Amino acid sequence: MKQLIECVPNFSEGRRLDVLKQITDVIEKTEGVKLLDVDPGFSTNRTVVTFVGTPDEVVEAAFNAIKKAREVIDMRFHHGDHPRFGATDVCPLVPVSNITMEETVVYARKLAERVGKELGIPVYCYEYAAFTEIRRNLANCRSGEYEKVKERISSTDWKPDFGPTVFDEQVAKSGAMAIGARDFLIAVNYNLNTTSTRRANAIAFDVREKGRPRREGNPITGKIVKDEQGNPVFIPGTLKGTKAIGWFIKEYGIAQVSMNITDSMQTPLHVAFEEVNRKAAERGIRVTGAEIVGLLPKKALIDAGRFYLAKQQRSLGVDEQELMKIAVKSMGLDDLKPFDPEEKVIEYLIAKDNKEERLMDMTCTAFANETASESPAPGGGSISAYMGALGAALGTMVANLSAHKAGWDDRWEEFSHWAEKGQQIKDELLWLVEEDTHAFNKIMEAFSLPKNSEAEKLSRKQAIQEATRYAIEIPFRTLKKSFEIFELCEAMIHEGNPNSVSDAGVGVLCARAAMHGAFLNVKINATSLEDQTVVKSLLDEAEALIRKADQLETNLLLQVEKVIAK
Repeated sequence: MKQLIECVPNFSEGRRLDVLKQITDVIEKTEGVKLLDVDPGFSTNRTVVTFVGTPDEVVEAAFNAIKKAREVIDMRFHHGDHPRFGATDVCPLVPVSNITMEETVVYARKLAERVGKELGIPVYCYEYAAFTEIRRNLANCRSGEYEKVKERISSTDWKPDFGPTVFDEQVAKSGAMAIGARDFLIAVNYNLNTTSTRRANAIAFDVREKGRPRREGNPITGKIVKDEQGNPVFIPGTLKGTKAIGWFIKEYGIAQVSMNITDSMQTPLHVAFEEVNRKAAERGIRVTGAEIVGLLPKKALIDAGRFYLAKQQRSLGVDEQELMKIAVKSMGLDDLKPFDPEEKVIEYLIAKDNKEERLMDMTCTAFANETASESPAPGGGSISAYMGALGAALGTMVANLSAHKAGWDDRWEEFSHWAEKGQQIKDELLWLVEEDTHAFNKIMEAFSLPKNSEAEKLSRKQAIQEATRYAIEIPFRTLKKSFEIFELCEAMIHEGNPNSVSDAGVGVLCARAAMHGAFLNVKINATSLEDQTVVKSLLDEAEALIRKADQLETNLLLQVEKVIAK
């Protein structure tokens, strides 16, 4: 499978869009990368750019963007609210799929060395790419910002890892930069109902991992306590894996707590939001919402949606889009401007790049018409999976209705558990709708392979057998997954809202029909598979499940009739 890494360079320009376009143009011209997001900030005079692609191509695009930024941005005239020390201030690489952090570090250091040698920019390697522990922290590398670059690059302790150590005319223009490898970083600004930067900073110091300096006597004006080595002693903040400062944003007319969540496993987005809320309230301030800078992983919003539904004692067994909506509204992500998950969630943007027309994106009418057309796919396998998905959806609906039933508030977690299980079954069966058609297409592709020589004939035969086996495995998975619907619907028939028992009964009918339909597809494809040992094993297991399904359907429908008759 293809390796993918994300690159999130921050450029010290957020006001001149024509300049930014020159930088992003060179990224888009690089084959093998996809520009996902460009997020300029006027007050910060800084733009966060996000693109993704295969490692070598990402490194090439990053190098070209850094080169262009050096040409079009002059740090001698740069001013903004955000800390910075170079035209390209930071350039982190983030592993996305099928690549380790260790491998990503190699690419980051390779990029840093090339930038230092070929572009003459002082480069510090940070986070996982750092050569020393003190340089892992970006704040340490950027200490003193651009104004201290001349002094630091020529010093013994802060000589750059790559690039010049003399502050000549070129370095004066480009400044220095940091290149690193890191996990997903969530950049979020919390909007406050105050204009006080001092109060925003106080909240930031309350929560950020580093905390605030310990002082003698007065906690604000007292003398800073230092250790034996003369370093300030800090009182740690409450949130691990976070960095934060307070600032005033002129374009919005409010103060914000600006935070980088560098370890969202330790501190998920919603946990950080709740803690900033709590610390703000202690100071008589309210968080009115939050602003996501750049992109974020889907998990951050899914986990937040689940957290806020649980706080409301509502079922967590809802679809992904509903969880997103709950997360956005609960944290006020649309407080300052519209928030569209399709444009802010990295997985959605990556998928959009390779998006093909999906059966499940069709309307019900279009799907039925496509099935009825002269095209052989979608066929019985996809329809069987879809029947199963509908059965799971009905069982899930009954669970959600039961979780929300008046007088049953103390049982919401019980039904939420079933609804979550139903959602998982439904989602896999929807995937199988698409995959059954893909499996059929694989067989057609195998049969179209050339057969002009003995070698080609052998290769074609092997391809046909592999495709045939996959075309058996997919409906077999549909059969097994549809069997799981019976447990869900049985629980809803016995324990769920009795007013919806007929819906659970229809779910049972869908599940049995899905299994029988999938079994037919297993059998017809099995006639073409030469490995009869595999065929017998699959057919025996499938027949045993079919017998159980038939008996369950009979028993459960009898129970449905009894509930209806009460």
